[in-house]
Amino acid sequence: MEVLGIDFGGSGIKGAIVDAETGALLTDRHRIVTPQPATPEMVAETIVQLVRHFAWEGPVGCGFPALINHGVAMSASNIDKSWIGVNAETLFSEYTGLPVFVVNDADAAGIGELRFGAGNGADGVVLLLTIGTGIGSALLNDGVLLPSTEFGHIEFKGDIAERYCSDAARVRDGMTWEKWGKKFNKYLMYMEKLFSPNMFIIGGGVSKKMELFQHQLKVKAKVVPASLRNQAGIIGAACYAADRSK
Repeated sequence: MEVLGIDFGGSGIKGAIVDAETGALLTDRHRIVTPQPATPEMVAETIVQLVRHFAWEGPVGCGFPALINHGVAMSASNIDKSWIGVNAETLFSEYTGLPVFVVNDADAAGIGELRFGAGNGADGVVLLLTIGTGIGSALLNDGVLLPSTEFGHIEFKGDIAERYCSDAARVRDGMTWEKWGKKFNKYLMYMEKLFSPNMFIIGGGVSKKMELFQHQLKVKAKVVPASLRNQAGIIGAACYAADRSK
């Protein structure tokens, strides 16, 4: 099944047509700068631009940087606050005239990595963590997603986790990779205590630097870097839309 997959980020809104059965991108990615302010109407108009660029007439999947509950944005950490309470699926469908299915962006990346990336073929519980400005998370069990977990916002060490061991926290505090790795290991051990995953998949910018801190990670579960890189969100969003369309 072919789907237009879209990844809505803070700096760019990117899309490509995806074969949801194989995870292959059937077109080059097309990127449009995220409008500022990123209000619902402005973003919806940008989605329309992507649809027109690809002359697309089928289902659309969109990874979205917020908690999503039945299509409704429940938070707005890095987007305009006017999104809270808006049904993004309904809005994008009305603007494009197409069926649009919206999923949390980290969840989209998790779906992509599990099906076609580092977690391909993995059984049981898999936890993907995207480490960047914050910490995004996707929790899957035998390929089934538990949506909108947001484990970067879990209380940890007297604060929220992403202020303790995100990549932004590493830069903010001038930590060496050695020191940061020790802090990140404490967070992974806490996640392992709560969820007993068989595998952690580490995404975001730090996944390219794992050789600098992986020796600090003492969890029992396998820890691997994400492999789809910046395509994971597009591919996972397309897969989500394909599943919802069935």
